Amino acid sequence: MSVSSQNLILPFLGPLYRALSPLSELLLRVVVGGFLIPHGMQKAFGAFGGPGFTGTAGWLGSIGMEPGWLFASLAILAELVCGILIVIGFLTRPAAAIAAVFLFIAASSVHFANGFFAQNGGYEYAILWTVAALFFAVRGAGPISVDRMIGREF
Repeated sequence: MSVSSQNLILPFLGPLYRALSPLSELLLRVVVGGFLIPHGMQKAFGAFGGPGFTGTAGWLGSIGMEPGWLFASLAILAELVCGILIVIGFLTRPAAAIAAVFLFIAASSVHFANGFFAQNGGYEYAILWTVAALFFAVRGAGPISVDRMIGREF
């Protein structure tokens, strides 16, 4: 979507908006994917004080997501693998769709019962990230991406 200086209240900002527009998608994509990656590393490898694969699988099993190893593997796929793909902008739509579904499942199965606010373990944060991932599932990676570089998008 282009920004027309004629429609702006402050038309002199038009060139700035046009110049920064491609970078804004890149910035959001790097943040969305980049924030997923360390969570996946916690689940997969126990990095950053995380439980590692065995701990994640055990916890997921304890909340009724059986078999725990399968759901732990899916969580790692959604956070670590899809996070990397989103950051580089490769296979962005399917990676972001997988991440969005995973984040919504996390919100509904773990966080909804705690209400809205994140400080109480609520769903606001998970839903925010669900919608951010959904943006890329629908819109694609944007102009600065591997998808665009190779000229093919899913």
